[in-house]
Amino acid sequence: MKMKLIAAAVLISSSALAADSNPLGLQLWSLRNQMQASVPAGMDLVRSFGFTVVESAGTYGLTPKEFRALADAHGLKIVCGHFPYERLEKDLDGVIAEAKTLGVSNVIVAWVPHTGDFTVENAHVAAQNFNKFGAALKAQGMGFGFHTHGYEFKPLADGTSAYDVLLKETDPGLVFVEMDVYWVVAAGQDPVKLLQKNPDRYKMFHVKDMRRGATQVGYTGGTPVEDNVAVGQGRMDWPAILSEGKKDGAVVSFIEDETSDPVKNIPTSLAYLATLGLKP
Repeated sequence: MKMKLIAAAVLISSSALAADSNPLGLQLWSLRNQMQASVPAGMDLVRSFGFTVVESAGTYGLTPKEFRALADAHGLKIVCGHFPYERLEKDLDGVIAEAKTLGVSNVIVAWVPHTGDFTVENAHVAAQNFNKFGAALKAQGMGFGFHTHGYEFKPLADGTSAYDVLLKETDPGLVFVEMDVYWVVAAGQDPVKLLQKNPDRYKMFHVKDMRRGATQVGYTGGTPVEDNVAVGQGRMDWPAILSEGKKDGAVVSFIEDETSDPVKNIPTSLAYLATLGLKP
């Protein structure tokens, strides 16, 4: 129980999250082409799907202030934001200032730069930096997490992985995990078993599905676009995953659609997730 309280303290409460113990939001990267063409039109589309909670991944040429103003005007709460690892290394104060402008409660790193395999040495350095980032953000009333991308799970000779190093060497009170279910499965991992093994670490989820028959194990953080399908049409056991996540303290789930036609597939994903009681 003590560990659950410590881990939960990483996340900062907000009105958007307080209304629902696990709301369904959208990672705006899903509509990156639409947002790049026109942020106002992209946000219109987000609202047309029914979302009020979103996760940002850049501001598409706008200043953070301009982007926040448009989000507010569309009734969208930016509860999380993805920021480059290198930016946090070089300009942590700048990231904190931008996050505050956007209204972000949680800063997420989606990718740790590396060449070739993501090694134990890479993990040691990343873990140290994650603790540093988390401490600085916590002092400013924000949480910090990292997003799984598959490369962390490549097995080592002793049967562990660099991912085990990241979990072991990061402080649960400073660093949480945003589980991207797709990349966990692409790396040959079982999302439910990961949740059960470390139930206090996973506070946010990227919900996206993999086509049936796509069984290859990869540690590159990349798969063919055609392997992405609408949620509920693929191989993931969503009832089990979402049930375990909720039990273990998930705060928010984001659809991240990386299919070739997100405008078509996001409504399909929403319809399926509604059958499981997960709605915007």
